[in-house]
Amino acid sequence: MTTTSPSPRSPLAPAGGAPPVVHGRPALGRLGLFTVLLGASLPLVDFSIVNVALPSIDHDLAAGPALLELIVAGYGLTYAVLLVLGGRLGDLFGRRRLFLAGMAAFGLTSLACGLAPDAWTLVGARGAQGAAAALMLPQVLATIHASTEGPRRARALSLYGATAGLSMVAGQILGGVLVAADLWGLGWRAVFLVNVPVAVAGLVLAIREVPETRSERPAPVDVPGTLLLGLALVTLLAPLTEGRAAGWPVWTWVALAVFPFAAVAFWRVERRIERRADAGGGTPLVPPSLLGLVSLRRGLVLLLPLCMGFGGFMFVIAVALQQGLGMGAVASGAALVPMAVAFFGASLAGPRLVRRWGTRVVTAGGLVQGLGIGLLAVTVWRAWPDLSVVLLLPGMAIAGLGQGLQLPVLFRVILSEVPGERAGVGSGVMVTTQQSALALGVATLGSLYLGLAGSGGAAAGTALTVTLLAQLAMVAVTVALSVRLPRSAG
Repeated sequence: MTTTSPSPRSPLAPAGGAPPVVHGRPALGRLGLFTVLLGASLPLVDFSIVNVALPSIDHDLAAGPALLELIVAGYGLTYAVLLVLGGRLGDLFGRRRLFLAGMAAFGLTSLACGLAPDAWTLVGARGAQGAAAALMLPQVLATIHASTEGPRRARALSLYGATAGLSMVAGQILGGVLVAADLWGLGWRAVFLVNVPVAVAGLVLAIREVPETRSERPAPVDVPGTLLLGLALVTLLAPLTEGRAAGWPVWTWVALAVFPFAAVAFWRVERRIERRADAGGGTPLVPPSLLGLVSLRRGLVLLLPLCMGFGGFMFVIAVALQQGLGMGAVASGAALVPMAVAFFGASLAGPRLVRRWGTRVVTAGGLVQGLGIGLLAVTVWRAWPDLSVVLLLPGMAIAGLGQGLQLPVLFRVILSEVPGERAGVGSGVMVTTQQSALALGVATLGSLYLGLAGSGGAAAGTALTVTLLAQLAMVAVTVALSVRLPRSAG
C-alpha cells in the first residue's frame, strides 16, 4: 500500500511535510503535474492549430490541396502509428527519460516546420513532429498513473482530460491570433515556432520536477506486433485522410482492402505472443488480456464516436466559418471561446460529480452535448449567412459543457483497472484510439462537409447543418454506449 506524507509539492497536501512517495518512488508534485500537462498540451494544440493557418501556408508555399492535406495528415498519421510503441519504450527505458527526449525532439521538429522553405519540407517536418509527439505523450498518463493515487490521481486525470479537450479548442484560437498578428512578419510560421520556447521551458522543468518511473518488469519491443499495428493504422488512416484531396486513386482502395487483413494478423500475432509469454517468450505490444478489463474495453469503444465527433467538428467549424462565411482567423477562433470556457469549468467539476453520481456523469454529459449540437444546427439553419459569434455562443457553450463532463471522466474510467506495470502500454492504447478517432472524424465529417459545400454560399450553410446533424448522431451513439460503463469511475 502506498504511503504518503503531506508536502508543499503535492497537489492536495498542506505545506510543511516531507515529500510524498508512491510505491516507494517520489510522487508527482504540483510543478511536476504542470510540466507533464504542458507536454500533453503541445501535441494536441498542434493537431488543430494548423487548421487556421492552411490558407496562409497555401499562399506562401503554393502547396495545393493535396499537399495541404498531407501537412495535416502526415502529423496525425505518424502520431497515431507510433503512440503504443512510445508507451512501451517508456515502460522499458524510463518514462521521464522518454518524456525529455520527446519534448526535445518536438521542439526541434517544430523549429524545422517553422523554417521550412517549401511545402514538401514542411510535410516531412510535420511527420517527424508527429513521431516526437508519439514519444512524449504516452509518458504523461503513464507518469500520472505510476506516481499518484487516490484523490490525487483522480484530480490529475481530470486535469489531463481538461487539458486534452481544451488544447484542441485553444489551438484554433491561438492559431487565429498568431496568423492575424503576423509577429515579426512570420505569418503562419509563428504557429510552429511558438512551440520552441515552450519546449525549452518544459525541458528545464521536467529535469527538476518529474520523477522517473518505469515498469517493474519491462519487456523488449514486440517487432512483429509493432509492424503489423503500424500497417493496420496506415492502411486505414492514410486513404481516409488523403483520399478526397487525391481524387480516390487506386492505392486508396487497395489500402482499405488491406486494412482488415492487417488488423486480424496483428490480433492473432499478439494472442500467440501472449500465450508464449508464460513459457518465457516475448511480450506483446498490446496484450489482448488488457482488453479483458471491462472498464478499458467499454471505455475505448465509447471514446471512438466521442472523439470522431469532436475532431470532425473542430475541423469543419474552422473551414465553415472562414471559407463559408468569410470570417477572419481571429473571429473564427473567438467563436470557440465559449466552448473552451465551458469545457474547462465542467472538467474541474467532474471529480466532485463523479464521487456522487459515478459514470452516469458521462451519460448526462452526452445529453447536454447533444442539446448544444442540436441548438447549433438549428441556429445555422435559420441564421445562415448572417451567422455571428454572438448567435453561436449558446450552442457552443452548452456543447462544451457536455464535452467537458465526458472526456476527463472517460479517461479516468479507461485507466482505472490498468496495473502499474502496464501503465505505458495502457496509456498508449488509449491515446492511439483517441488520435485515430480524431483523424477519422476529420476524414469523415470533413469529407461530408466539403462534398456538400461546393463553392460556398447557401450550400455551405446546408452542408454545415447536415454535418452537425451527423455529429448529433455520433453523440446519440455515445449516450447509448455510456450506460454500459461500470458504475464506478475507479
